[in-house]
Amino acid sequence: QVQLVESGGGLVQAGGSLRLSCAASGRTINNYHMGWFRQGPGKEREFAAGISWSGGITNYADSVKGRFTISRDNAKNTVYLQMNSLKPEDTAVYYCAARSGIYGMAHNPYAYDYWGQGIQVTVSS
Repeated sequence: QVQLVESGGGLVQAGGSLRLSCAASGRTINNYHMGWFRQGPGKEREFAAGISWSGGITNYADSVKGRFTISRDNAKNTVYLQMNSLKPEDTAVYYCAARSGIYGMAHNPYAYDYWGQGIQVTVSS
């Protein structure tokens, strides 16, 4: 079992930055692809960013490309999401998730095995 806990969310003005962290426990995430998803008010959960188990491959939703950066520190069992140039439409609950590295990377939330509890990010205009 992998337990994931997000931190770093909060309220920020449009154009500002936040850095989310996802700390894992219970098992090393070295063998897991990691993803960040988000769910805005009245919307379905959507993929935002993903990183391979090695950290060598990253991918992003078009809506965040160029503004968000996903990274990982396997020694700390932690994944990060640096969010810059935030927009009001980025307002959502953000979740980190883990998917076994024996499979390929995925954007579908149903492909992920473990989830954090989520953290609120609110961007004011």
